[in-house]
Amino acid sequence: MKDFLGRLGIREMNSGACNGAWLDTKGEDLVSFCPADGQPIATVRQATEDDYEAVVRAAHEAFLEWRMLPAPKRGEIVRQMGLALREKKEDLGRLVSYEMGKILSEGLGEVQEAIDIADFAVGLSRQLYGLTMHSERPLHRMYEQWHPLGVVGIVSAFNFPVAVWAWNAMIAAVCGDTMIWKPSSQTPLCAIATQNVMNEVLDRNGFPGVMALVLGRGSTVGERMIQDRRIPLVSATGSCRMGRRIGEVVANRLGRTILELGGNNAILVDETADLDMALRAILFGAVGTAGQRCTSTRRIFVHRKVHAELVKKLVAAYGSVSIGDPLDPKTLMGPLVNEAAVETMEQAIAEAVREGGKVLAGGKRKKGPGFFVEPTLIEARPDMKIVREETFAPILYVFPYDDLDRAIAWHNGVDQGLSSAIFTRDLLHAETFLSHRGSDCGIANVNIGTSGAEIGGAFGGEKDTGGGREAGSDSWKAYMRRQTCTINWGKELPLAQGVKFDLE
Repeated sequence: MKDFLGRLGIREMNSGACNGAWLDTKGEDLVSFCPADGQPIATVRQATEDDYEAVVRAAHEAFLEWRMLPAPKRGEIVRQMGLALREKKEDLGRLVSYEMGKILSEGLGEVQEAIDIADFAVGLSRQLYGLTMHSERPLHRMYEQWHPLGVVGIVSAFNFPVAVWAWNAMIAAVCGDTMIWKPSSQTPLCAIATQNVMNEVLDRNGFPGVMALVLGRGSTVGERMIQDRRIPLVSATGSCRMGRRIGEVVANRLGRTILELGGNNAILVDETADLDMALRAILFGAVGTAGQRCTSTRRIFVHRKVHAELVKKLVAAYGSVSIGDPLDPKTLMGPLVNEAAVETMEQAIAEAVREGGKVLAGGKRKKGPGFFVEPTLIEARPDMKIVREETFAPILYVFPYDDLDRAIAWHNGVDQGLSSAIFTRDLLHAETFLSHRGSDCGIANVNIGTSGAEIGGAFGGEKDTGGGREAGSDSWKAYMRRQTCTINWGKELPLAQGVKFDLE
């Protein structure tokens, strides 16, 4: 057992956290595996539907108390959470790399992202502003205010087992909500460790039930959560298929959702671009996290004048990527998360070849233990079916183009709409890409890649990506309910729009 597991309070048979304590459940066992060697790390016990019911009741009771604490006071407790994460950053970052497979600098960066959103939320706790409006009626005052929403359900994916939860949890906490977290079954230990860190802070402040955790199957615990009218908001990160199911069920009960789903992200490289800068951005976007980010770069459209030069640079760069133990600081790419992910990548490459694509670099599974693959570069055509699908793996499709408007049309011609970028030194090209006729994604960048969004800006996408927004700007409004208030401080009762309703 790695030393950092013990320091993070990882004990076998954890299942669900309720009021700061771990439940003694009778649920099924779940084994967490290390993707670098395929070996088991630890066994946890999943929550049952009865456990889920106990957690929801406790979360609702905690909400009734938490919502009454002034927002700046809630922010102070979130500030302490950020400090606690700072103290555990090294151990928690190593656990992310060990259990999920991303390289150590990315594991540490993920915990830093959780710290950053905590800092952002602290400032936000004093900025939950409402508007004042002028009433058409004399001696009337109108304004809006925001109230805590309730118990928030958070469903997170394996690829960011700490940060995406924090995006939701820290903001929801300062908004006055309590929350129930259902993490990915691929990364239960990261969730348990993070919950342990939060439990210490919440217990110390006398609010143990604000953040709760439920480990369980999507078919049981997950379905209970999305159908539960006591949970007014479900924020879910995952596949488009999962998002459609959650969106349909929650909408049927008139609940709210924040959906962060698939991305088929692309970069345009025009004839004026700094190719060395573009190369670095493409490499990180396509190879970072082994292509298992929702913002990973999956397609590049390169102007024909620089196409051959950039492809040559990419082939050389792909051949130099160090693949191996994600805890080794020299490694640039770790493994895929499991065997199924490897098989999906192999099937996608085979399909691309069948459709006429040409493998320029990589394309094979690495021999030995673990779920390692070679990052793969494929020369393709925009009309190929496989390039319009998101494959959660390090596959990059490259296309030449001659006309910018045509390239933008190809760029937008997929169902997903998360992140996008253009590399150019031409102001007109940059502004075209950012205009109404440019990128149709929720994120559009100039001279930076598709991957690596920072805290402060709203994160999310359009079309099949789900339309949700998290982590910045006014995304806090999704976690609260708006109330419009009108106060009549006069002695008459005038009606709006000049309506007369006087008794004889």
